[in-house]
Amino acid sequence: MEEKLGLMSLDRCFRIMKQVYRMHEHDQNFPGKTLDRIQEFLADRDEIAADPDTHHEIVREMKLESLLVTENSPYAEVRAVVDVDDDYTMPCFTLRVWVLGIVFSGAGAFVNQLFSIRQPGVYVTSNVAQLLAYPFGRFMSQVLPDKGFHLFGTRHSLNPGPFNKKEHMLITIMATVAFNTPYTGYIVLTQALPVYFNQPYAYDFGYQILGSIGSNFVGYGLAGMCRRFLVFPSFCVWPTALVTIALNKAFHTETNEPVKGPFGRVFTMSRYKFFLIAFVSMFIYWWFPGFIFGALSYFNWLSWIAPNNTAFNNIVGSVNGLGVNPWPTFDFNQLTVYGFTPLVIPTFTIMNQLLGMVISFFMIVGIYWSNTWNTSYLPINSNHIFDNTGARFNVSNVLNDEGHLDSDKYQQYSQPYMAAGNLVCYFWFFAIYAATISYSFLYHRHEIALGFTSLGRAIKRKIGKTADDVDDLAEDVHYRLMKRYPEVPEWWYLIVLCLAAALGMIGVGVYPTYTTPATVIFGIIMALIFIIPVGLIYAVTGIQVTMNVLAEFIGGSFVQGNALAMNYFKMYGYITTAQAVYFSNDLKLAHYTKIPPRHTFVAQMVATVVSTFICTAVMNFQMGFRDVCTSEAAFGLSCPGENTFFTAAVFWGTFGPKKLFSGGGHYKALLVGFPVGFVLPFIMWGLTRTFPRQKWLRQLHPVMICGGGLLWSPYNFSYYWPTVIITYLSWGIVKKRYLAFWAKYNYVLAAAWMAAIAVAAIIIFFGLDIPGIEIDWWGNNVSYEGCEGSACVRLEVPEVGYFGPPPGTFN
Repeated sequence: MEEKLGLMSLDRCFRIMKQVYRMHEHDQNFPGKTLDRIQEFLADRDEIAADPDTHHEIVREMKLESLLVTENSPYAEVRAVVDVDDDYTMPCFTLRVWVLGIVFSGAGAFVNQLFSIRQPGVYVTSNVAQLLAYPFGRFMSQVLPDKGFHLFGTRHSLNPGPFNKKEHMLITIMATVAFNTPYTGYIVLTQALPVYFNQPYAYDFGYQILGSIGSNFVGYGLAGMCRRFLVFPSFCVWPTALVTIALNKAFHTETNEPVKGPFGRVFTMSRYKFFLIAFVSMFIYWWFPGFIFGALSYFNWLSWIAPNNTAFNNIVGSVNGLGVNPWPTFDFNQLTVYGFTPLVIPTFTIMNQLLGMVISFFMIVGIYWSNTWNTSYLPINSNHIFDNTGARFNVSNVLNDEGHLDSDKYQQYSQPYMAAGNLVCYFWFFAIYAATISYSFLYHRHEIALGFTSLGRAIKRKIGKTADDVDDLAEDVHYRLMKRYPEVPEWWYLIVLCLAAALGMIGVGVYPTYTTPATVIFGIIMALIFIIPVGLIYAVTGIQVTMNVLAEFIGGSFVQGNALAMNYFKMYGYITTAQAVYFSNDLKLAHYTKIPPRHTFVAQMVATVVSTFICTAVMNFQMGFRDVCTSEAAFGLSCPGENTFFTAAVFWGTFGPKKLFSGGGHYKALLVGFPVGFVLPFIMWGLTRTFPRQKWLRQLHPVMICGGGLLWSPYNFSYYWPTVIITYLSWGIVKKRYLAFWAKYNYVLAAAWMAAIAVAAIIIFFGLDIPGIEIDWWGNNVSYEGCEGSACVRLEVPEVGYFGPPPGTFN
């Protein structure tokens, strides 16, 4: 270390710190105290350069920080689980990877697609594949002979040695890719089945494959082309990826250094042993909230006091209310419904979302108790669409035989109505999309510019205008180590994107969809606009901004009256963005674990193809079940997701946003969310500039505040509040006081608990739920009594039999 400090010149240190400050000035993950010292160092540059001996303390501190940034990572959570060295000779793309990766990809895709239409559903996470791959990989390394062949100067063997961490991670990446079922399942099922649009051509396997490959691989192409923005930079932490790496490290770490922890103890337990204890403990415990004692999951004990009190349960209810409860659950799985694990997400993300949730709570209460938009006749916090009698909106009552809106039927039936919680969610959806654009410009324009600069350099090197890579002063050690491997050129990903888009357009154009293939292009353009802002926010905060409502809003406005066209726009605008973000997360996994990029490219492509064909085949098998997607379907295959998708298709595609949000629409006031969201980052930017000494202002994240408003309907405060407590304990107390202890065990604990819950849930589902075994007792029923069993509304429907404007006068 001292030798490296001596070799670093003061001028180079200044240049590194200047770039680090520009890159991390608004980075909430970067230590604030360190950023203040860097600012002080840069502000006194001339004085320090003139007399470095007098300022030797800050000079040494900044040189150490320069080494930390370039030789490791500036983030403690990354240093905790990611190695800063690499064994270039370690075999990676071996026979074991091919066999186990394809087997797990196929098996996971089969299970997830088969039970995707079941209520309740079963979803197998990639952590299960990661868990199972280790013993199978070890077994293959012990029984396969060391026989092989030479190709291009490299020996390829059936058994190249012990099962290693790179093989293990590559199998996990394949599983992660494959376990996400194609979005076309929603489109195909709602098109083909008689209970929905009843379009026979949707049964055609070619049509299904074209749509599936198109949507999946467009996202993959976008992810690869955005690596310089979302994968290579060190500030793109990708918090959710660290859990996967921690689990891998638990299996493959050979060193076990003792660490100081709570209670004045020194902990010597290895990561692997800690993982096993945490896994077994949670596996045993989760049988109680998951099967034996369901009230531990929905611990709505306040509702038990007065189960039929409408006003009280609307506030405190965990099932049908707003979930205000000091401790509402003893089920860790309840805290993961938002798509993240509490131990993984940084404190600033959780606290900003909490602020947004508190603000939106008062909005919901105000709208509901004032009966704005007739919300008092409906449940306070539901994501269903209702008619003017308070019943679920029956879309078949307003459609003609072709599945289009029948104006006469519509005027005779009802306008669609939404609950207060759902309306507030839509307001914040509109706000978060606008905030994403303005926030990315204000806070990430430097990083985006660096990405384009890097891309420009790569193009110049390719065409021979420059021979050497320019020294990137702030590049971290992981990026430098990965430079040793041949990179995947951008044009490979561009070809994937273009071919996938072409296949998608063929699927739309050749079959009688009555939709222009240009819809695919429009959707991709939307994805191109949002992929970098959405990806950057996800990479820093661990929370994804989903584009579904914006895609529905824009698609429904362009193709009003054509629900299917809106669905295609939604698939190529929303899903390709989401897929690109998921693929980018996997690319960062490979980047952190030093897997050769071209190996990752092939693995992801193969796993996606395997998953696409298996899921499509299973989809056709599902449609062969009698009464599938109805309440009479066997095995609970009632298609809850497809029902919601169909309702959204009719709501946004058939009705269209103009009926709901135009001048005569009764929800037009919600459009105020767009300017509110756009202006919010500017306000916080101005406050930060005006009051630079107020460090708490730097921790505010306007996009995450908007995101807090999305945590309602059908979820509520009871799902989120325990996350706040756990995050504060983990990140706010343990990390600050016992950093080495936290670094060693925190992510391993998160991985162990999630893997244990997944395994227990699968066993309960197949072993008990399918045979119909259940325990009928107070502990499994009390959570659903009174207003928690059937939502209570504040106002009864008027004597005329409906609320709102009379039939025949609807917009």
